[in-house]
Amino acid sequence: MKNNKIVIYAGLLVVGVVLGWLLFGGSSNKETDHNHNAVAETNQMWTCSMHPQIMKPEPGDCPICGMDLIPAESGSDGLMADQFKLTENAMALANIQTTVVGKGNAEGNTIKLSGKIAENEEANAVQVSYFAGRIERLNVSFTGEEVRKGQLLATIYSPELYAAQQELITAASLKESQPALYKAVRNKLKLWKLSENQINQIEETGKVKENFPVYATVSGTVTEKLVEQGDYIKQGQPLLKIANLNTVWGNFDVFEHQIDQFKKGQEVLVTTNAFPNEEFKGKVDFIDPVLNTKTRTVTLRVVLNNRDDVFKPGMFVTATIERSTANNDEVITISASAVLWTGERSVVYLKTNPNQPVFEMREIKLGNQMGNQYEVLEGLFTGNEIVTNGTFTVDAAAQLQGKKSMMNKDGGKVMTGHEGHLGMDYNTSNTESVNTNMNERMEVSAEFHEQLKVVYNVYINLKDALVKEDSKNASKSASNLLNNLSKVDMKLLTNKKAHNQWMSLEGDIKSAAASISETSNIEAQRDHFKRLSSRLINAVQLYGINEKVYVEFCPMADNNKGAYWLSKEEKVINPYFGDAMLTCGEVKQVIE
Repeated sequence: MKNNKIVIYAGLLVVGVVLGWLLFGGSSNKETDHNHNAVAETNQMWTCSMHPQIMKPEPGDCPICGMDLIPAESGSDGLMADQFKLTENAMALANIQTTVVGKGNAEGNTIKLSGKIAENEEANAVQVSYFAGRIERLNVSFTGEEVRKGQLLATIYSPELYAAQQELITAASLKESQPALYKAVRNKLKLWKLSENQINQIEETGKVKENFPVYATVSGTVTEKLVEQGDYIKQGQPLLKIANLNTVWGNFDVFEHQIDQFKKGQEVLVTTNAFPNEEFKGKVDFIDPVLNTKTRTVTLRVVLNNRDDVFKPGMFVTATIERSTANNDEVITISASAVLWTGERSVVYLKTNPNQPVFEMREIKLGNQMGNQYEVLEGLFTGNEIVTNGTFTVDAAAQLQGKKSMMNKDGGKVMTGHEGHLGMDYNTSNTESVNTNMNERMEVSAEFHEQLKVVYNVYINLKDALVKEDSKNASKSASNLLNNLSKVDMKLLTNKKAHNQWMSLEGDIKSAAASISETSNIEAQRDHFKRLSSRLINAVQLYGINEKVYVEFCPMADNNKGAYWLSKEEKVINPYFGDAMLTCGEVKQVIE
C-alpha cells in the first residue's frame, strides 16, 4: 500500500512538470523572441534616400530636404569596428593587390637619393680687370662659350695705364741715374698684369698703347657675363664667371633618418634621364654638417668626372648608394607602394581575412628606405598580408565608410559635401556621419565622363601654375574650374548612389576652387589645393574619365603632414614647393 502511494505521488509530480512547461514555457520563449525583436527594432537606423549621409536611430524627416526617412540597410557582416569589406568587383576594377609580409636580408640593399648637378665651385674662377677703364671690345659673345687659358677676352682703354706707359718711357731714359725709379715703374705695370714682353715692347718702341688686352687666366665655360661692351669698369671689377666643367658636383638630399647610412668616401652610382642605360661612378666627397630646417635634409655631395660633357649644371640625377652599416640582421621590409603618410604617421592596410576582402588600417613605424622597399620597425609581423597596389583606393573606401583611415585615425565621422561651403564655419557646421561606401566604380554615361574630364584638365592647368609659382594663373585656372564644374549635369547620374556621392564631393571641390580663385597668396592657394586634390581624386576613382591618371604624394607638404595631387604623367613635379623641391614625392596609385 505504501509503495502504491509513492508511485502515485511520483506520477503526479511528472504530470505537474509537463503541464507547467506547456503553460509557461512557450510564453517565455515568445517573450524572449519578442525581446529580441524589440532589440532589433531598437538597433534599426533610418536614412534619407537623397542624403544617405543622414543616419538617425528613429524615423522622421530628413533635416536637409524634409523627405521621410527610410530604414537603412543593416551593416552587420560580423566585422570588427575598424574593419570594412570591399566587393570582389571593386578589387578587380581598382586593381587592388596584396602581398604577404616576409623577411628580407638588409645586407647589400641600396638607398636611392634624388639630386641635382651643380658646378664644381673649387674649379670655378672669376675673370677680373686689373686696371680701371672702358671696355672698347668684348670678345666673349654669349654665356656658355668655351674659353682657353691665354685667350683674348677683352680690350680696355685705361687713362691710368696710358699715363703709366708715359712714366715708363721717361724712366727708361733715367734708368742709369735713377735705377730705383725705373724699377718701381716697371713693377707698377707688372701689378696690372702686363707681361715682360709687353713692358719691353713699350720701352723699346717708345710708343704708348691706347688699348690694352685682357687675357683669360683659366680655361673653362663662361657661365655668366657681368659686363657689356662700352661699360666703364673699376680696378678689380669682375668681367666674367668661368667654370671648369671637367668635374661637377652631384648634390643629393638625405633625410634625417638616413644620415647614419652614409660616410665620406662611399662609392656612388649615378644615373640620369639623358643617358638612362648608363651608370657613372663617383665618391661621397662631403656631407653637410648643418641640417636644412625647411626640408629636414642634409646635402650629400659627390664629385663626378665630366670630361665627356655628360652632366649639365641643373640636371636632375639619381644616386644609388650601398648602406654603410654592416648590419647582417634580418629585417622586415615592405614595398613603398604599400605606405601612406600623414605627418608623423605611416599607415598600411592589412587584409585581416585571407579568404575575404576585409581590410583594416594599421599604423607602422618605418626605418630606412632601400630602393623601393622600407624597413618596418614596428606594427607588422611576418605573415601579415597588406595592400601593395591600390592603397589609396582602399583608404578612400575606409574614409567613406567612417572607418579608421589615413586622415581619420579615430574613425567615425568624416567630412561630407555639406561641410566647407562658402561662408560656413568648419567648427559649427552641423553634419551627420557618412555611411556611403566606395566599393566599386560607378556606372555613368559617357557624357558625364567627358564633363568630369574637362574639370580634370582645368585642374591640371591649376597644378602647373602652382608648380611655376604663378599665383595669377592659378587664380584664373581655379575660376575656370568653377565655371566648368557648374556645367557638370547631375541629371546624367541616374544611379541614386552615384548621384548622392557626387553631391557629397561637388561641395568640397567648389569650396576649395573658390578659395583659390579669391586669393593671390601662393601659399594659401597651395593649402586650398590640397583639399581640392583630395576630393577630385575621390571623384576620378569613383567615376573614371577614360584616361590613365597618376595619384602622387609628397610627405613633406602641409608642414610634413603630407599631401596628394593628380597628374597626367608619371614623372613627379611637385606643386606644393615649386623649384625649392620640384621632384619631392612619388606615385602612390595609377587610376586606369
